[in-house]
Amino acid sequence: MAAKDVAAIGATSASDGSKGLVVGLVAMVLAALAMSISPSLVRLADVGPFASAFWRVFLALPILWVWMRYAEAAEADAPRASFTLATILAGLAFTGDLFFWHLAILRTTIANATFFATMAPLWVVIFGWLLLRQRVNRATLVGLLVCLSGGTALVVQSLAFNPSRAVGDTLGIITGAFFGLYFLAVGAARGRTNAARATFELSVVTSAILFVVAFFFEPRMLPQSVSGWGVLLALGLVSHAGGQGLVSVALGRLPTVFSSLVIFLETIAAALFAWILFGENVTLIQALGGIIIVAGIWISRPRTP
Repeated sequence: MAAKDVAAIGATSASDGSKGLVVGLVAMVLAALAMSISPSLVRLADVGPFASAFWRVFLALPILWVWMRYAEAAEADAPRASFTLATILAGLAFTGDLFFWHLAILRTTIANATFFATMAPLWVVIFGWLLLRQRVNRATLVGLLVCLSGGTALVVQSLAFNPSRAVGDTLGIITGAFFGLYFLAVGAARGRTNAARATFELSVVTSAILFVVAFFFEPRMLPQSVSGWGVLLALGLVSHAGGQGLVSVALGRLPTVFSSLVIFLETIAAALFAWILFGENVTLIQALGGIIIVAGIWISRPRTP
């Protein structure tokens, strides 16, 4: 093979790699935005936290099934291992995430709940090293620290100890741990199946478990109004089908730790939605925190040759 042919192949590979990174980054940003509205929608739902968590996933299943069928028809040769161990673990991790997340939203401020939940990158690094012996580069670690400092600035006014929010803050921290495990599991699942199947199958696992939880612990399962159903549909279609589906797409193209860092954008958007819908004001310090988060994501971005 001629040297120029080798060079051409190398250039094509680099171009494909850059395109994949861009697609993954766009998917992750859109996922963060789609999920950022969920805390406000949970507050507006006229059912309890476990029921809203169940409906959020269950109502998305038809859309996810259609997406899966379409994706696999379009790419007949793509891997499609069904209900792998990683996919099942992702469903279990997401169950824990939603279980504690919906409780946290109702017991602390939206900004606090979102901040602690989006500390997932810290847990991705910790669990990735402890369980998988994964190491991260210096730029990613610096970006993580910068994002954490920006996220802290977003919630600095409400981080002071407040007994009425202590339980909610603790639930948010637990949510972040489960979210970190979810990222690792979905990243592993994407090695053996496509984004659509991984998202659909983990959602089947999650909705089955949450149905049992909601059935036994909620006084009622069904919303009491048309607007109540509208809130749950928005949760299912935007936050779950859109948000989690795009996360699965991104995790097939981006490093897991970097993908979880982009989710910090959810903190910024959630704070804005809380300001618009519930009057939780955004201060200058919080605005600076948002800028710092964006800077941290930029610092930790993957580099292509």
